[in-house]
Amino acid sequence: MIGAITHVPTVFFYRSSTSTRLRTTDSGLLDHLKDSLARTLVKFYPLAGRLEPIGRGRFDLDCNGLGVLFIEAEAQTTSLDDLGDLSCCTDFQPLIPEVDYDRPIGEWPLLLVQVTKFGCGGIGLGFSISHAVVDGLSALHFKNEWARVTRGEGIGTAPYLDRGVLRAGLPPVSRQPRFDPAEFQRPPVLLPDVGCSNNKGIYIYMIQMLKDMANAGGRTPSSTFDGRPFSTYETLTAHTWRCACKARKLRPDQPTSVGVCVDSRRRTSPPLPDAYFGNAVLDVKAAALAGDVVARPLGFAAGKIRKAVEKADSSEFLSSAVDYLKNQPDLNDDVDDGPFFGMPNLGVISWLRLPMVGLDFGFGKEVYMGSTHEFDGDTMLLPGRDGDGAIVVAICLRVDHMEAFKRCFYGDIVV
Repeated sequence: MIGAITHVPTVFFYRSSTSTRLRTTDSGLLDHLKDSLARTLVKFYPLAGRLEPIGRGRFDLDCNGLGVLFIEAEAQTTSLDDLGDLSCCTDFQPLIPEVDYDRPIGEWPLLLVQVTKFGCGGIGLGFSISHAVVDGLSALHFKNEWARVTRGEGIGTAPYLDRGVLRAGLPPVSRQPRFDPAEFQRPPVLLPDVGCSNNKGIYIYMIQMLKDMANAGGRTPSSTFDGRPFSTYETLTAHTWRCACKARKLRPDQPTSVGVCVDSRRRTSPPLPDAYFGNAVLDVKAAALAGDVVARPLGFAAGKIRKAVEKADSSEFLSSAVDYLKNQPDLNDDVDDGPFFGMPNLGVISWLRLPMVGLDFGFGKEVYMGSTHEFDGDTMLLPGRDGDGAIVVAICLRVDHMEAFKRCFYGDIVV
C-alpha cells in the first residue's frame, strides 16, 4: 500500500427482528458482539496491532495486541425510518467511529467499530478500517468471518498473513526496476483561471439504467475496443469521468486523470491465495486532455481506462512497481499527501465484485450498506442492495458542480 494511511468508513443498517436467533433488542447483544469480535481477532490479529513509522515514509505493522476500539452509541432519532431513504442520506458520519488523526500514528487503532442503537430496535454497525493494512477484499473477509463467529459457526476461511511478496521495505534493492511507474507521480493539477472552493461535496446515487445504455453504445459508435465490449466498470467510469469534466467546466487543454485500484492477487507469480489478508491494491491512472474526454466518443475514455488496467495485468509490472518503491530513498517525497484525485481528477473504486451485501450477524441481513467520503472526486461503484444487477454510483463533488453533473449523467444517456 502506498499513499493514504487513513481509514475506510462503512456502515450497515439492520432493522429490529423477532424471528432470528439473535435479536437486535437483546440485552446481551453488545456483549455477544464484543466476545465474538475478540474471538475473531485471534485469527485476524494484525487488526489489533498498530502502524510503526520506521522513517522515510515507511511503516511496519507491529502486531502488539493493543486492541481495537469498540464504541456503543444511541441515536437521537427514535427510528431508522426517521432517516428517510437511506440511499439518499448524505451524512452517515455520526454512525461511523472517528479516528483522532491528531494523535501519533502509532496510537491509531487499525479497526474501530461502532454499534448505534435506534429506538425502534434497529442498529447501525459502523466500521473504520485502516486502508494501509487491508484493502476492500480483506476488510470484507474479516467482516464476514466475524459475522460467522457471531452466528456460532466459527471461522470459515482463515486469513493468509504472509506479506513478503508485496513488501516494499527499505532501500536499496539489488535489482533496478525496468521503468518508473507513472502511477507514483502526482496527478495533474488544475490550470489557472478556474475558480475553486472548499465546499463539502454531496452524494448522488444512480442505478442500472446507465450500465445497459452505455454498454450498448448510446450515442457513440465506439462501444468496443480491440474487438471486446467494454465492461460495466470501464463504461461507468468513462461516463463518470466525462460528466465530471463537463460539470467542472474544465478547459479543453486541461490534463485530467482517473485513478483506478487494481487488485494484484491474481497478478503475482505465483498468484496470492484468495485469503491473502492485507492491502494488495495497486493504483494505476488513465490520463487524457479534458477536451478529448468530452468531445470524443465514450469509447475513447473507456479505452484509456482499459489500457491503464491491462498495463497492470502482468506480474512483471507488479514486481517492477515494488522494486521502484524499494529504491526510493524517501517515499514522503512524492506521496506524503497521498494521491490527489480532486479537481481536475477522479478516483473511482469498484466494489461491484465484492460480497458487499448480505452481512448477517445472526439478526438478519442488513437493509442498507453505505459509506462516507469527504474528498472532491472520490467515487465508488457499489452493487444495488436488492441483488437485481442494479448499480449505485456514489460520487463526492463540490456543491456547485453537483447539479451540472447530474444533468450530464442522465442527459447524455440515450434510451
